Amino acid sequence: MPASIGRTMRRSVSTGLIGGWLAVGAAAPACANVITDWDDKAIIAVTPMSNLGNTSPYMAQRMMGMVHAAMFDAVNSIERRYRPYLVQLPADPATSKEAAAAAAAAAVLTTIDEKTAGEMKAALTNYLAPLPEGAAKSDGIQLGEAVAAKILEARANDGSGAPDAYRPRTAPGVYVPTAITISSMWPNMKPFVLDSPSQFRPRPPVSLESKEWAADYNEIKEFGGQSSAKRTAQQTEIARFWLVGPPVAYHPFVRKLAIAKRLDVIDSARLMALVSIGLTDAIITVLDAKYHYNFWRPITAIRNGDNDGNPATDIEATWQPLANTPMHPEYPCAHCIQSGSVAGVVKAVFGSTEIPEIAMTSPTAPGVTRRWTNMTALTEEIANARIWSGFHYRFSTRVGTEMGYQIGEYAVKNVMLPVVTGSR
Repeated sequence: MPASIGRTMRRSVSTGLIGGWLAVGAAAPACANVITDWDDKAIIAVTPMSNLGNTSPYMAQRMMGMVHAAMFDAVNSIERRYRPYLVQLPADPATSKEAAAAAAAAAVLTTIDEKTAGEMKAALTNYLAPLPEGAAKSDGIQLGEAVAAKILEARANDGSGAPDAYRPRTAPGVYVPTAITISSMWPNMKPFVLDSPSQFRPRPPVSLESKEWAADYNEIKEFGGQSSAKRTAQQTEIARFWLVGPPVAYHPFVRKLAIAKRLDVIDSARLMALVSIGLTDAIITVLDAKYHYNFWRPITAIRNGDNDGNPATDIEATWQPLANTPMHPEYPCAHCIQSGSVAGVVKAVFGSTEIPEIAMTSPTAPGVTRRWTNMTALTEEIANARIWSGFHYRFSTRVGTEMGYQIGEYAVKNVMLPVVTGSR
């Protein structure tokens, strides 16, 4: 990638990042490439989607899945090291990967709205300006746009736009809170790689009469409350750190990992595409389970601790979680399945959960820096954070993380597989 392209992107990101995570430390090293550059650009573009009521972070993550699928298939059409995610178009080996990937990402992002379309067209022009004019550049742009069109066509009627149809359980005439659920239930959303939304549906939540229910109930009651006397200052800090949602919660982390691993363009494209579609399918899967089981949140359970049939759970009628509870059913933990899917991809791609140290900050915990050298440590931290936030029970975090690992591993084993050639 021409150095001037990298400088252009870093300037635009430093002034335009909205709600995203900021990488800690020096400017991105020279091994940043067009894939990591345009992941950064895409996060800026989709962030407003996370703040538009019903569209939610989930629609933003779906957009990121399409962006990265398009970038991967574009560069992989030029240098065919892996099976395509969806399409492999004819391309001269001299075609510019930078032009192809950038054009593919921009073409997908232009579909967000008219304002974003104008911004992406300008960003693409500026980004590719340092490349010499000629067939390599023009063919790359044409290839990227053609691949993006195929990806967009495949996702055009995937069920993501289904309206919310959740029916709160109530008796005739009895009031229930009237706030709408977050996003659509995505009941018929077409996964990116899974066979169906219910493919990894877990077993039911624990019995309310069990010792495990009582233990997990009392843990979150004591540690997840707004005025908890047992939660430490550091635990509170971690809980607030992970109040950020997808895709901002995970894409900058994986981008930093791709750079730290010094991956080339195609391997960066593959890693980030696998993570992107894995995250989206994890969301589809967790929504399937959440609405299938319709399990109560801690704020509901603890305020009704006298009617769960378990003598070891006591009511606390005024209990509130550390932060506002997300508006969808509890089981299983969504952040846990998402982080688990990222960890599952990383482990399957690199053969280990050990990673170079990645340091990040969070928009929901200003001034706080977290560091990880192991994906298991990351998923465990996120699971604990959801308990300390007062959102999820211990059994729900455990099930969510396990589901995520399964989804991440499944993605790596079923799409974008290496091409076996005689020379290899």
